[in-house]
Amino acid sequence: MNHKAGFVSIVGKPNAGKSTLLNTIMGERVSIITPKAQTTRHRIKAIANGTDYQVIFSDTPGIIKAKYGLQKSMMSAVNESFEDADILLLVIDITEPFDDEETIERIKNSGIPLAVLLNKVDLSTPEIVQENIDLWNKTLNPLAVFAVSALKDFNIGGISRFILDNLPEHPAYFEKNDDLSDRNERFFISEMIREKIFFQYSQEIPYSTEVIIRTFKDEEKIIKILAEIIVERESQKIILIGKGGDKLKRVGTDARKDIEAFLGKQVYLELFVKVIADWRNKDNYLKQFGYSQ
Repeated sequence: MNHKAGFVSIVGKPNAGKSTLLNTIMGERVSIITPKAQTTRHRIKAIANGTDYQVIFSDTPGIIKAKYGLQKSMMSAVNESFEDADILLLVIDITEPFDDEETIERIKNSGIPLAVLLNKVDLSTPEIVQENIDLWNKTLNPLAVFAVSALKDFNIGGISRFILDNLPEHPAYFEKNDDLSDRNERFFISEMIREKIFFQYSQEIPYSTEVIIRTFKDEEKIIKILAEIIVERESQKIILIGKGGDKLKRVGTDARKDIEAFLGKQVYLELFVKVIADWRNKDNYLKQFGYSQ
């Protein structure tokens, strides 16, 4: 029996539903999801194994015009996903216009097998869906166009079949085990904390924060975690902590529940807030925090 393996990159604009799609395909929460754009900052690989296949999915940051160092790193992650992709999944929010001509031309010239995923069709009409199918068939001439709802798990099975049909024959790239991703526990724990910050705070606060796991002590009955939340200004620190520490306590309580479910063990989570001025534009901190340059 021939074995198939390859890299499938999920690309699109912010808030198109890329992370929701990945989580739905995997049947597990691999990427954090919030209603705010630009939640995903890293390229997150998720590994799906079968007897005769291995699919390495890449969830990527939403494609934007980078304005500062962190966003440049995020777009670097998108570029990497184009370079090693065996299959491209372009996710389009059917309720929003897609007017990124640069990305369209890049996909046209890439030569990578492509499927266009028209997401959030549950918020649209059959007429608009058909118009979009015709439009994207004409614009990009993909191998397939799927009308899906990642949130409602609608028509996702067709995507999985498309991937397996078009995956190249190749030995597995990663050892076949129970690992769902190439990322470690600390990464996912920091993402869970960052997710709660995105949910609880508005305006610039979520985008100015980074979460670093400073200590992780797995003791007999409990796991003790010390996490540091980085912000850019003292005023952001005050807002993040809240009156009497109430807001930070809420972040910690909500995050701890998710972390305990993830680790399957009782967790003691301690959060601190630290100010590093303009860290999103400083190469040394971006590198320290795990962002590619």
